[in-house]
Amino acid sequence: MDLNLNRADYLQVGVTSQKTMKLLPASRRRATQKVVVGDHDGVVMCFGMKKGEAVTVFKTLPGQKIARLELGGVLNTPQEKVFVAAGSEIRGFTKRGKQFLSFETNLTESIKAMHISGSDLFLSASYIYNHYCDCKDQHYYLSGDKINDIICLPVERLPRITPVLACQDRVLRVLQGSDVMYEIEVPGPPTVLALHNGNGGDSGEDLMFGTSDGKLGLIQITTSKPIHKWEIRNEKKRGGILCVDNFDIVGDGVKDLLVGRDDGMVEVYSFDNANEPVLRFDQALSESVTSIQGGCVGKDGYDEIVVSTYSGWVTGLTTEPIHKESGPGEELKINQEMQNKISSLRSELEHLQLKVLQEREKYQQSSQSSKAKSAVPSFSINDKFTLNKDDASYSLTLEVQTAIDNVLIQSDVPIDLLDVDKNSAVVSFSSCDSESNDNFLLATYRCQANTTRLELKIRSIEGQYGTLQAYVTPRIQPKTCQVRQYLIKPLSLHQRTHVIDPDRPMNTLTLTGQFSFAEVHSWVVFCLPEVPEKPPAGECMTFYFQNTFLDTQLESTYKKGEGIFKSDNISTISILKDVLSKEATKRKINLNISYEINEVSVKHTLKLIHPKLEYQLLLAKKVQLIDALKELQVHEGNTNFLIPEYRCILEEADHLQEEYKKQPAHLERLYGMITDLFIDKFKFKGTNVKTKVPLLLEILDSYDQNALIAFFDAA
Repeated sequence: MDLNLNRADYLQVGVTSQKTMKLLPASRRRATQKVVVGDHDGVVMCFGMKKGEAVTVFKTLPGQKIARLELGGVLNTPQEKVFVAAGSEIRGFTKRGKQFLSFETNLTESIKAMHISGSDLFLSASYIYNHYCDCKDQHYYLSGDKINDIICLPVERLPRITPVLACQDRVLRVLQGSDVMYEIEVPGPPTVLALHNGNGGDSGEDLMFGTSDGKLGLIQITTSKPIHKWEIRNEKKRGGILCVDNFDIVGDGVKDLLVGRDDGMVEVYSFDNANEPVLRFDQALSESVTSIQGGCVGKDGYDEIVVSTYSGWVTGLTTEPIHKESGPGEELKINQEMQNKISSLRSELEHLQLKVLQEREKYQQSSQSSKAKSAVPSFSINDKFTLNKDDASYSLTLEVQTAIDNVLIQSDVPIDLLDVDKNSAVVSFSSCDSESNDNFLLATYRCQANTTRLELKIRSIEGQYGTLQAYVTPRIQPKTCQVRQYLIKPLSLHQRTHVIDPDRPMNTLTLTGQFSFAEVHSWVVFCLPEVPEKPPAGECMTFYFQNTFLDTQLESTYKKGEGIFKSDNISTISILKDVLSKEATKRKINLNISYEINEVSVKHTLKLIHPKLEYQLLLAKKVQLIDALKELQVHEGNTNFLIPEYRCILEEADHLQEEYKKQPAHLERLYGMITDLFIDKFKFKGTNVKTKVPLLLEILDSYDQNALIAFFDAA
C-alpha cells in the first residue's frame, strides 16, 4: 500500500526548540486532538482545528525560552497535563490552561532535557542530571560530557526506575540511583531518545536513539547488559535526527516509526516480518523538524503526522485527500467551506499588505527625522558545526528564522569548500592576501528567495589552526548581520572513540611541569575536537581519538603536572609538541618535553595511506583519459575496438567526473600528509630534510609503495 500524505500548515508560533510540541490525548479513536506548543518567546499555546481554522484553547504570557515540553499525569491514565521547562523552572498546566505547578529547581544552569513519569521528574542541564519525586530531590549525577536527552524506562511495566542519559561523547549512560549501571557506545552523538512503540516494546526495555549524524538504532536495556537489536545507517547522507515518534500512519495495525531530521526531512518507517524498519515515505520541508507526533488534528477520521519546525510552523502531513473525486462527466465543485476559506485568506493577505505598507512609510518618515532612532532587528540563528566521519569533512549548517539574503565565509586558516548537493545558493570567491593579513578564504553565498537553511562542507588540514567566521545577513530591513565563529583545531580531523587497537606501533610524547589538571585539560580542549569544555571529575583522565581521514589513533592521558600522548602517526605527535609548547610559553609555564619515536610506525602509517593514495591516483588517471576516449568514440563511431578497461571508463565517465569533482585537492592533501610524515620523522632526529622533498614528490608521481618505503628508510 502506497502512503500519500498531503501538507497542511496550521499556524506559526515563535522559534521552537527540540521536543516542544505534543498532541493531547483524543477523547475517542480518530477524533481530532488539540496541539500544545512552546516557543522561545516563553509562550505556551494550545489550539485545535475547527472548520479549517486554528482556534486557541489557551495561550500563556511571554517569559523565559521554553526548552522542553512534556505531557504527564497519574500513571495508567490519559497523560493530559502539560509540563514545560524554562530556565531552571518547571511549570505545569491543565489541558484548559490553568497553571497548577511552578517548581524552581536547584539547578544552576538552564534545563536542557526533561522526562516525566507519574510523580517522577527527570531533568538535565548541560552536565548535571537530577531526579525528583513529588518535587523532592532524589538522585544526582554529574556527567563527563554534555547531556543531550534523557528518558526513563516505563516504571509502570518494570520493577525498577531506570533513567538513561544520551551524552555527546557517543555514549548512553544507564543509571541506577545516582550511579552509572553501565555505558553503551552508539555510532554517533545521540541527540534524541524514545521508548519503542511508546511503551518500551514487548519487554518494556526497548529504547530507540537518534544521532546528530543521522543514524537510528534500537537497544534493549536489560539489568545486566544491553542487547543491540537493529541500526539504520545514514546511507543517503541526510540530516541529524531531532525527534522520533511511534504511530500507525499506514493503518495496518502496527505502529510505524516517524522521524524528523534537522535538514527538514520527515520519514516514515514500517516494520517487516523480522521487525526491521523499512522506509515507506519521506518528504522534505524547508527547515529543521524540531518535534513530530502522530495523531488526528485537521479533520475527524483522517490520521496525520504533525510536526513543528525551527521557525515555529506547526504543519500536518495528513491522509485527507486534497481533491475529492468527482463522478464521470461531473465538474468538481468547490464547496462553500472552501470558498469561505479562500475569501478569508484573501482579506487577511490584503490587510497584512496594507499594514506592511503603512509601517514601511512610517519607518521611512521617522528615519529622515532629526530625532530618528534606529534599532537593530534581532533574529535567531540555529547553527551546527560537526565533523563527518565518512568523508573527514566538517558540516556547517546555518538556519535562520527568516529568509537568508547572503552568507559571507571568512577563514584565517587554509580550508577547502566542498560541493553540497542540497545547496542551491550561488557562491563567489574573492581574492585573499594570506601573507599580510592571514586571510585564506573569502566566499559569499547568495541565497535564493525564501531560503532559511544553508549547509556548507569544509575540509581542514591538520596542523593548521585558526578561526572560521560566518557573517549571516537575512532579508530584513534595516540591514543587519550576525557573526558566528567556529574554531578549526590543530588536530581537527580527530574524532572521539572509546576503544583503540593496543597492538599498533606507538610514538610517545611526555610533558611534565608545574601545571594544574585544569590547565592541561584546557590545552587538550584547544588541540582536539569533541572534548568537554569543563574538566572532568577525578585526578586523571584518558581520552581516545581516531583520525577520520587516515584511521590513525591517539591516546591522551593527563593529570596534574604530567601529560602523556601516544599515536601511531609521528605527524600527530609533532603537531601536539609544537602547539602545546607554544601554549605553555604563552602562559609562562616551563615544560619538560620528552619523546620516544617508534621507527616501525612510519611504515605502518604509509600502509594506511596506501589504499587511499592508490585509489586517488587511479581516479585521476581515469578522469584524464575520459576526453581522449570520447574523441576516439566520436571518430570511430563505436567502442568495440577498445579494451574492456577503457570501455568501462567511458561507461562510468559521468560518475568518475562527479566523484573527482567532489574531492578537490584530495590527491594534493595525501601528498602533503606523506611530505609532513617525511619531514617529521627526521625532525625528531634533528635532521632537516626539506631539500629532499622534490625527490619525494617525484617518487609519488610515479607511485610505488615499496619504492616510497625504501626512500623513507634510505633518506
